[in-house]
Amino acid sequence: MSTETRIRKRQSLEELNELIIDSIQDIKGQNILKLDLRHLDDAPTDYFIICEGTSTTQVKAISDSVYKKVKDNTGHAPLHHEGQLSAHWICLDFFDVVVHVFYPETRKFYQLEDLWSDALFTEIENL
Repeated sequence: MSTETRIRKRQSLEELNELIIDSIQDIKGQNILKLDLRHLDDAPTDYFIICEGTSTTQVKAISDSVYKKVKDNTGHAPLHHEGQLSAHWICLDFFDVVVHVFYPETRKFYQLEDLWSDALFTEIENL
């Protein structure tokens, strides 16, 4: 991959991350973390974005907001998404970025941040 291609990919990933974070904040998602996994050999993706909603209704609304805003702005839907029925953990897979929207107790139980503790963490301020 050429240097120019890597720079464009990095810029488009940062733009996608910002779009996702903005859509989470639009619905008042809380405790947003961006995990940069690019330096890890066994990472399944480049980034995880993790957040939570205070109710299953809000978890679903955050997920819907991310889906719609990314689709409307990029033309791309997630490659895979699951968890909409129970809305305790909704996962949206955009290949290079995977979004995890949790209900608080479910987030505490699975502790993704601990599983990927060697990632580079960026905390996003709650609005």
